[in-house]
Amino acid sequence: MKITLKDGSVKEYDSKKSVYEIAADLSEGLARAACAGEIDGEVVDLRTVIDKDCALNILTANDPKGLQALRHTCSHVMAEAVKRIFPDAKLAIGPSIDTGYYYDFDHEPFSREDLDKIEAEMKKIIKEGHELSRFTLPRDEAIKFMEDKGEPYKVELIRDLPEDAEISFYDQGGFTDLCAGPHLMSTKGIKAFKLTSSSMAYWRGDAEKARLQRIYGTAFNKKEELAAYLEQLEDAKRRDHNKLGREMELFTTVDVVGQGLPLFTPKGTKMIMKLQRWIEDLEDKEWGYVRTRTPLMAKSDLYKISGHWDHYKDGMFVLGDEEVDKEVFALRPMTCPFQYYVYKNTQKSYRDLPYRMSETSTLFRAEDSGEMHGLTRVRQFTITEGHNVIRPDQTIEELSNCFNLAYHVLSVLGLEKDVTFRLSKWDPENKKKYLGDEEYWETSQGILRKLLQEKEVPFVEADGEAAFYGPKIDIQAKNVYGKEDTMITIQLDCAIAENFDMYYVDQNGDKVRPYIIHRTSMGCYERTLAWLIEKYAGKFPTWLCPEQVRVLPISEKYEEYAEKVRKQLAKAGVDVTVDNRSEKIGFKIREARLSRLPYMLVVGQQEEADGTVSVRSRFAGDEGVKPLVEFIDQICEEIRTKAIRKEEVKEEAK
Repeated sequence: MKITLKDGSVKEYDSKKSVYEIAADLSEGLARAACAGEIDGEVVDLRTVIDKDCALNILTANDPKGLQALRHTCSHVMAEAVKRIFPDAKLAIGPSIDTGYYYDFDHEPFSREDLDKIEAEMKKIIKEGHELSRFTLPRDEAIKFMEDKGEPYKVELIRDLPEDAEISFYDQGGFTDLCAGPHLMSTKGIKAFKLTSSSMAYWRGDAEKARLQRIYGTAFNKKEELAAYLEQLEDAKRRDHNKLGREMELFTTVDVVGQGLPLFTPKGTKMIMKLQRWIEDLEDKEWGYVRTRTPLMAKSDLYKISGHWDHYKDGMFVLGDEEVDKEVFALRPMTCPFQYYVYKNTQKSYRDLPYRMSETSTLFRAEDSGEMHGLTRVRQFTITEGHNVIRPDQTIEELSNCFNLAYHVLSVLGLEKDVTFRLSKWDPENKKKYLGDEEYWETSQGILRKLLQEKEVPFVEADGEAAFYGPKIDIQAKNVYGKEDTMITIQLDCAIAENFDMYYVDQNGDKVRPYIIHRTSMGCYERTLAWLIEKYAGKFPTWLCPEQVRVLPISEKYEEYAEKVRKQLAKAGVDVTVDNRSEKIGFKIREARLSRLPYMLVVGQQEEADGTVSVRSRFAGDEGVKPLVEFIDQICEEIRTKAIRKEEVKEEAK
């Protein structure tokens, strides 16, 4: 048989060989480093036997797919360590993930001390150097095997496998786990690992099922790579908006108010107000939108017309019981059906289109309690929601405008390089979930695909992520821990107008159904604020800061001048405070820096006499003495242009 290697060379063998045997034949070093194989593009175990011509790539930990195999093996080592220390723990699942691996256990919550003990036991297992061997069992024997081991979750997994599925196991020195692989040849192949955290998880992600304990870990081929990752993880913890936003007093949560219902403090409220005023002025004055204001709830009748009652009811807060109450209401999860009736309020002609409606909309969604996290996943949120009613011939141009507006907003916020693009399509295997036929979906998806291609942005396509009425462009971003969320969306809807009898009168006097673009220009204010906190580690661009300047009088003798400076800055529209505490000036400066303020103005005898201020900034440190009028002009221009100044000095030691 002929084996075509990654470099294009061909090796010939007279008899069948495993991937590992071929790696060893090529190089002993390659065999030691091998983590998995790739046969004709499919990742396989090193033990896989090849008996025909194929293309073969030996995967090492330098390959993402090879690193996954290493991490998967590490998850098995962790499971064995847990069982050694806590024999009563029940095993659930333990896959590799982008950042490492995890394993779920039916057990009491794990403390950091528990994780340290597990790590120590893992090191013993790795040092013991157990070889991993793979074997298969018929379904009945596999079930009995796991029943005898007292592993009910494994039994359930086996029962749910297809009838024709191969049921495989891996053994490492007596510890055996149900697994499809691939895995390393030996536990000695794990060179650097760390258990990072633990948390609660639901069995199979279902809140109605068992609560499990998940241990997260990571593994790399080299200690240096692990050290770099752990430093990155520490930076992520420092930037985590859920922690930093509370420390900066931007928001809080209270149990008696409810999960997923954040309370914004004056500072956080001011930031959201700045974003909202900017977006509303931008849309209305520069991009041709009209503003609407619609109710926070509606009768179920409205959602039945739109289709949300059938397709989205489980995600809504319903007020009342259809079997008992004459009228049942629901808090709105979206604004579109309300704005359709704003459109229908007056008859529109083809000359009135595009008709762009936008609203700062507060929405409600019944998110699962296990999904709640800070500001990124909440049950009440506010969004820059808009619906553009268009003629079919305006589709391409109007979609392009929506994309350009979203990209402009990202650019001003300094976030345009932190996003990825996704074409979210329907799932042809689940047609009942969607409106329209195959032709409708292929056509509408093709329009969005062409737009993304014309914008020359890289994008991925994802089946099953579309709205029930149409495909969408999702602009995605990851948080500091690598979890991806949708930040901005642009959806093409060629179907819903029929449900609401929406039309415009064309040049021939005929009634024609319009298309609708559902879009956001910035997305959810809460999620965007979380994103900004993590992006800038709390050091926001000056225009967004809730406190832009703090005036620091050297002593109480100069408080009057400090107040005069404050009033002049406030009159110019700057958010400014005065620190009148009887503290030393060095202490005041350090506190201001730790508060991540853009500017501090130190004032004393000379500044009062000359009408100046001594400027210290987060960006350049000591910027020297400037006339107050000059500083006001400078900061007002920075705020007006929404400039993002680069920091030239390191933060002082805390």
